[in-house]
Amino acid sequence: MNPLFKQTLHLFILSLILVSCNSNQNSTNFQLKSGDLLFQNTGTSDIAKAIKDVTTTSFSKNYSHVGMAMQKDNQWFVVEAFPKKGVCQTPLKTFLNRNKNKFNKSQTTVARLDRYYQPYITKATTYGMERINTPYDEIFLWDDQSYYCSELVYKMFSSQDLPKDVIPFLTHPMTFNDSTGHPMPSWKTYYQARHQPIPEGVEGTNPNLMASSPHITFVHDYERE
Repeated sequence: MNPLFKQTLHLFILSLILVSCNSNQNSTNFQLKSGDLLFQNTGTSDIAKAIKDVTTTSFSKNYSHVGMAMQKDNQWFVVEAFPKKGVCQTPLKTFLNRNKNKFNKSQTTVARLDRYYQPYITKATTYGMERINTPYDEIFLWDDQSYYCSELVYKMFSSQDLPKDVIPFLTHPMTFNDSTGHPMPSWKTYYQARHQPIPEGVEGTNPNLMASSPHITFVHDYERE
């Protein structure tokens, strides 16, 4: 065998091995932490599509759902408010398997709160756990006895001894209108089916607004494992 070709072949094989090792290292080295936020594209349900219609941003990813990671008995769970289930403690594997792309990768991205907020994580998860089995808030009202996903995460912190301007997430008047100022068809259908008026202008939040917080850092993308 030509010595130059042999040397080139060895270098090529070595580069493949290094790339493979680095790829495996990237996926296996990630360690989820309690309090991590799991942002998700929950798919094509009416509610997921409606949320994305009204909250789409210039981000490379747009989200329709968010929950918080917690560990219990050495197992990982996600505390979340999910349609038809309400507030629940979902095994991480179930959460990640909920909606996958065509390559069988979970459409889930993980964000971590700044160090300042780490001491508040325990009380935050406790707040969520104390509300297990509370109904899901289909109407997206802020001051009732039910929760939608980002509302639950927001209140995990707003219920603690934090001034409003220090809470890691924002709220704003919700809009269900398109660029012409008229209600989006998806939301008209959604609220008509529930015999409820559209709560235009009511204070609230959503997963994409939460994802834009300057107090979080995205640390992992399950789609890229």
